[in-house]
Amino acid sequence: MNLSEKIKHLREVEGDMRGFGRAMTQMEVVRAMQEELGETISQAYLSQLENGKRVHLTATSRDLLARFFKVQPGYLVSDLADFSTDLLSELEGQGDRLLTWLEASAEEWRAEPLIQLFFERLGSVEDPRRYIAFFNELLDLPMEDIDSLTRARPRRAEQNGASQLKPDIVN
Repeated sequence: MNLSEKIKHLREVEGDMRGFGRAMTQMEVVRAMQEELGETISQAYLSQLENGKRVHLTATSRDLLARFFKVQPGYLVSDLADFSTDLLSELEGQGDRLLTWLEASAEEWRAEPLIQLFFERLGSVEDPRRYIAFFNELLDLPMEDIDSLTRARPRRAEQNGASQLKPDIVN
């Protein structure tokens, strides 16, 4: 989105926020800036920005518009041609997203070794979705059945020397 589109968009949003049900006019913006901030830009300057006749703001104008529209000053510049607001790249597949999430989750849970180990191990298996489906089925079992399953298996924590970790159910 370029600067002129951003300013037009901000006038629309501001008009809705103020209950106009439409975009604020350039003159309404100029007057409101003067009333609310005690300073303003000219309507002609605003028009030149919106029509693309000026493609850059002065630092003073950028700060003033940012305060009026309540946005970060850095928002009031044209985006690069290949700029994307998508959080995920088009190259990432579903499997890649899950593995990325599992790795990040493991890191986030460093203070909880059992949870960290769970995410690390789940991220290292060939098909983590199968384990997630299995875990989902385990949640339907009564706790007594879970207890009997865990008693029947050796404690991985004891094998690894980490006494605070509980037994794992899925290898």
